Amino acid sequence: MLTSTLEQIQASPRKRTIYVCVIVTLLAIMLVIKTFRFLEAGFWYGGQTVDFAAFHIVAQRIWVGDLDLTYQFSSFLKMQHAAAGGPADVMPWTYPPQFDLLLAPLAFLPGWAAYFVFTAVTLAAYLMALRAVAGNNFAQVLVVVFPAIAIAIACGQNGLLTGALIGLICINAERRPVLAGLALGVMVIKPHLAIAAGAYMLLTRRWPTVLTAAAVVVASSLLCTLAFGPQIWIAWLGSIREAADYLEEGRYQLFRMISAYAALYNAGVPAAGAFWGQMAMAGLALFAIALAVARGPSHRFALGVAAVASVMISPYAYDYDLPIVGIGLALLLPDLVTLASPRERGAIYGLILLANAYGLLQSARLAAEKVGSSDLQRYMTPAVGGFALMAVLAMLLCLLLRDAKPAAVRLHSEPA
Repeated sequence: MLTSTLEQIQASPRKRTIYVCVIVTLLAIMLVIKTFRFLEAGFWYGGQTVDFAAFHIVAQRIWVGDLDLTYQFSSFLKMQHAAAGGPADVMPWTYPPQFDLLLAPLAFLPGWAAYFVFTAVTLAAYLMALRAVAGNNFAQVLVVVFPAIAIAIACGQNGLLTGALIGLICINAERRPVLAGLALGVMVIKPHLAIAAGAYMLLTRRWPTVLTAAAVVVASSLLCTLAFGPQIWIAWLGSIREAADYLEEGRYQLFRMISAYAALYNAGVPAAGAFWGQMAMAGLALFAIALAVARGPSHRFALGVAAVASVMISPYAYDYDLPIVGIGLALLLPDLVTLASPRERGAIYGLILLANAYGLLQSARLAAEKVGSSDLQRYMTPAVGGFALMAVLAMLLCLLLRDAKPAAVRLHSEPA
């Protein structure tokens, strides 16, 4: 039922156009409403803190000259309290200095305007990348990934930016390796989401892409050192250690996380067991990429597996990172129609929809019940997204092991 409903979206150009126009209009309305809400009430209202608030604080601290303090959780909490004018939800800062550099210009805009510019630009970039990857399947993929895009808009997160970058990598991997390498290098802003794409490039021996990405990372690291001083790297590494402690203690919103670690930990598995479960998930994700490269039906399908696997490797992955999975689904769809039965395709669509929508629905429920972050431990909010993605990975592995072709056969059958 789900398969036929979603695939019927592609029935005619007119139907596809209607779906795209409706969804893009809804996203634009959501962006405008959020912008006006932040203009009127700021980033702190109703006991909730918007993620973009942390982005704007960091951008301002760059020009104050104490950026390294944002990497100390206790100091950054004081900055958030000062900006909010009272108690606020804690949002630790663990992004690499390259992301700080990207945020720096936003300090010259009021918070609401900075949010609008950042979110509007990254939304447009993501939609263009997804359209280029999906082609005629754009409307169908847009329906599936809509909840994840809505989450990114609602909290002002960078999932649309990373999704656009992964899209650029996939678009240019075959014919413009240097451009793909530039996009892969910029993914240093969230390096744990670039591991799968990097593994694909290494497995397929795309050395121009790998070398270009490495050059971008080195050059941007030197620029950050010049801009912020060498102590910024010590501060960043310290924040990562503190974040690991936070994760082990379950102090993040685990129900919104989509990793195997979060799913297992919230299900009652001890932190050590959840960690090894995450390691197993990461290993299977990398194995799926290698298997898709060696035996997948096409290079496009292998890239799709890599994009989907991007959010499965690190224990720290949130629902706002799921636009990347939209890029992966767009790449998988042409081969998925022949590899998978309608029931199997429906299961994959449904699982991705569940992972995309679960955090959004739970957040809406908790907001309606006026539940603050300090009270979350008393509410039963399992991390369903992680289990859904585990099932997606298992299905992709089954398809590859059952139906895929050896590399030599695939290369001879693909058009030049």
